[in-house]
Amino acid sequence: MSVLVANPLPAASAHVARALRPGHLYRREDLAPLSTAVDRHLQELVSAGRLTKLARGLYYAPRESAFGVVPPADEELVAAFLKDRDFLLFSPSAYNAAGLGTTQLYNRTWVYNRKRHGVFTLGSRQYDFRVKPRFPRKLSDEFLFVDALNNLGELAEDEAAVLARARQRAREMDGTKLKRALEQFGLVATRKRVMSWLDA
Repeated sequence: MSVLVANPLPAASAHVARALRPGHLYRREDLAPLSTAVDRHLQELVSAGRLTKLARGLYYAPRESAFGVVPPADEELVAAFLKDRDFLLFSPSAYNAAGLGTTQLYNRTWVYNRKRHGVFTLGSRQYDFRVKPRFPRKLSDEFLFVDALNNLGELAEDEAAVLARARQRAREMDGTKLKRALEQFGLVATRKRVMSWLDA
């Protein structure tokens, strides 16, 4: 079992440390009102093991379990980074549930959101942030079906095999829900392709 070792802190940093709750995320601006020299105090808290720096201006107060330090939940980490909870976080591995015959497992996490675009490292993990005008609040089979076809060129799959299975799958799904997902989330090419299957 690992043990967090907290080094002695100067009085001013100790004042900030008393406000920290293990397992919580903090932005620099959250702690600035508690400090007259926030950057120095943050550095001292990181050196003492009371905070872990995850990204610029983003910190985590470590929490111990019987198995070591518990990392922050993905959803909480992304929410703190974006300063917003309007996002959809998932792995492309989730496409395997859409019935398209996809089988690959992906060691990456996509974040559909309205603010940030690019790959960012937060702590020890990488997140691929993608700005999207529309996305659902939670995953559904219809969204995964449409989004997998939107992103087919990025996936490590046999495209012809996926498209053949998708054509069959489209006719098995709830047509009303699928058409709604196409209208809301489908690229133009995806909408045309699937509608041609449904109308055939």
